[in-house]
Amino acid sequence: MAISDIKEYAHLTDADVEALGVELDAIRRDIEASRGERDARYVRNTIRLQRSLEIGGRAVLFASRKRPAWLLGTGMLGAAKIIENMELGHNVMHGQWDWMNDPEIHSTSWEWDNTGPSAHWKQTHNYIHHKYTNVLGMDDDVGYGLLRVTRDQRWKPFNIGNPVYNLLLQLFFEYGVAAQHLELGKVAKGRIPREEFVQKRREVLEKIGKQVAKDYVVYPALTGPAWKSTLTANLVANMIRNVWTNTVIFCGHFPDGAEKFTKADLDGETQGQWYLRQMLGSANFEAGPVMEFMSGNLCYQIEHHLFPDLPSNRLREIKVRVLELAEKYDLPYTTGSIGKQYLLSWRTIAKLSLPNKYLSATADDAPETASEKKFAGATGGLLTVDPDTGKRRGLRTAIAESKKRKGIRGLIAKIGK
Repeated sequence: MAISDIKEYAHLTDADVEALGVELDAIRRDIEASRGERDARYVRNTIRLQRSLEIGGRAVLFASRKRPAWLLGTGMLGAAKIIENMELGHNVMHGQWDWMNDPEIHSTSWEWDNTGPSAHWKQTHNYIHHKYTNVLGMDDDVGYGLLRVTRDQRWKPFNIGNPVYNLLLQLFFEYGVAAQHLELGKVAKGRIPREEFVQKRREVLEKIGKQVAKDYVVYPALTGPAWKSTLTANLVANMIRNVWTNTVIFCGHFPDGAEKFTKADLDGETQGQWYLRQMLGSANFEAGPVMEFMSGNLCYQIEHHLFPDLPSNRLREIKVRVLELAEKYDLPYTTGSIGKQYLLSWRTIAKLSLPNKYLSATADDAPETASEKKFAGATGGLLTVDPDTGKRRGLRTAIAESKKRKGIRGLIAKIGK
């Protein structure tokens, strides 16, 4: 049930893990040393594009009683909101552009176009999620306290609604983000002081009030006779942003191969072990330049989790070097088309709405849930070198051999019948 010994699961020795960490540290130093004008120009051009799309979209909506204008204005506004949340808000608040010392583009001053206050999000996302990525009982992003996404989470009748909850979460994702920091489950159990909860609730309600007033009162009112069509355009634009954001995030965290971990992995965790956990707990999806940009470069989720505060426009080149390390240490590099990763995430959410007794595979060797026990009885153990090729034989090879063994056992079982 989840990985409790990450080195054993990864088929790496202590020395190998630390060597991997040294090589990843070198990547960080190289990127930090090469940050400069082209990176600053990238983020400033992104801000100009985003603001142009928003201003243009809101201007077009003055004619939104005509269907073509409604469609154009809604599309422009939806794109502007996606860019603001994904490529700007998310990345700026990670501190990716703090090195510029520009007070307008700084993690301490950016307030994004979202119902969740930036200060709340930086705590739940930057600190908790990125430090404790996929650690059960520590990272609330493992199902967001709503969805069952691993067999390590005990099944409850509530989980039958998994697909419905996810659909609603997609449509209203910004409100899920706003509610996450409130930790309502802990509040219900009395584990959060009431004064603290009241303060957080007040801040969330204030931010929601500002967002609702802006999108559903002020801007519709400004368009006069077109207020009703403008209101619906703003609602749809927000949902476009919500669904896309949810899709990108889920493709990076819940497809097969994005592993889960136990608190035991945190005991004495070194920088190298933290890097390794990020590589094993994240997933990418393949994207061209446009989708890359519109995903906030989170199509490179593995690289983002390794270096969350490095500029997003540099993740493409970082990927090349991370792939080389995955090959060198025989580690899996989880990626696929966005359609594939998205469907795998939905498959996990749908099937885990059922109790384990109705599911195939085991809690240690299922597509969405694995542990070091999946290799019990297999030969190899820690990382070795193939005597014929001289290549390392690590986790990637072990997973391939495990699948081969399962296929043979399945074939034997069929023949036996």
